[in-house]
Amino acid sequence: MENDDTAVQYAIGRLDTVAPGTEIDLEFDADVQTMSPEASEYETCYVTSHKGPCRVATYSRDGQLIATGSADASIKILDRERMLAKSAMPIEVMMNETAQQNMENHPVIRTLYDHVDEVTCLAFHPTEQILASGSRNYTLKLFDYSKPSAKRAFKYIQEAEMLRSISFHSSGDFILVGTQHPTLRLYDINTFQCFVSCNPQDQHTDAICSINYNSSANMYVTGSKDGCIKLWDGVSNRCITTFEKAHDGAEVCSAIFSKNSKYILSSGKDSVAKLWEISTGRTLARYTGAGLSGRQVHRTQAVLTTLRTMCCCPKRGRSVSAAGTRGQPSGETCSPWGTTTLYAA
Repeated sequence: MENDDTAVQYAIGRLDTVAPGTEIDLEFDADVQTMSPEASEYETCYVTSHKGPCRVATYSRDGQLIATGSADASIKILDRERMLAKSAMPIEVMMNETAQQNMENHPVIRTLYDHVDEVTCLAFHPTEQILASGSRNYTLKLFDYSKPSAKRAFKYIQEAEMLRSISFHSSGDFILVGTQHPTLRLYDINTFQCFVSCNPQDQHTDAICSINYNSSANMYVTGSKDGCIKLWDGVSNRCITTFEKAHDGAEVCSAIFSKNSKYILSSGKDSVAKLWEISTGRTLARYTGAGLSGRQVHRTQAVLTTLRTMCCCPKRGRSVSAAGTRGQPSGETCSPWGTTTLYAA
């Protein structure tokens, strides 16, 4: 599907031109009143670091665990409740903790070592205590973090190219893998059988940067260095539609579904995040990032908050731009590099 710039005039357009009170409804119930605070009200409550730069972070399905991967090839799994408890603990109490108490209360519950190169992508299994990770060393590894002593993967897949993105099917039986190669792969994690589309024309023409299933797993979306966003059928593994030059030909860094699967939020190296309506292929909103002050160099990811009422995407420098999908831009919050930071309201 060709991206038609003329369609933008019928869409809501850039947030800085939206009239007060105008909103894009990303849910079925338009009357839900969000309690999410403005972005400027978020504050750092816990910070931990790897020996090398932190390259990827992801939440578990229930939001209780956070996994981070680093250029030093290590993976950390952190408990969200322990992070919050640690931040609220008075310094005097923290200093008087015994070694046993510190171990029991420490937010980092697992540190995994099995890759020999930078960890590039992570995904929690939807139902089991399993973490999947991909690396620059061409491997996809599965870790069972239910065992405290286990620091090595119990299964792995050797790929032909560097892994860039992975996504579990909601059943947990399959995993999508995007690599430096343009061919998208679907693996059965029990048998490691690989599936690809029967039509070579479905595939991208350059490296796959982003893969994400929707909540029901009947569709998934991919973004690529070729500048295209592709929407796929989750059953037949066939491409349904393609958004050509989604970001004016720039690399597509990320693409995710809204909760009701009616919209896709994407970000690209044109320093813009876009909200797409799947049924029409229109761009409903554009969230401008670093484009006004210089061309974006590094890959970034745009995300929607849990209530799908705010879009966050990195800007130039060390800041994150947060924009409300139900109103005007919501301010900025700073983010340090090379560390894992938990922000709380």
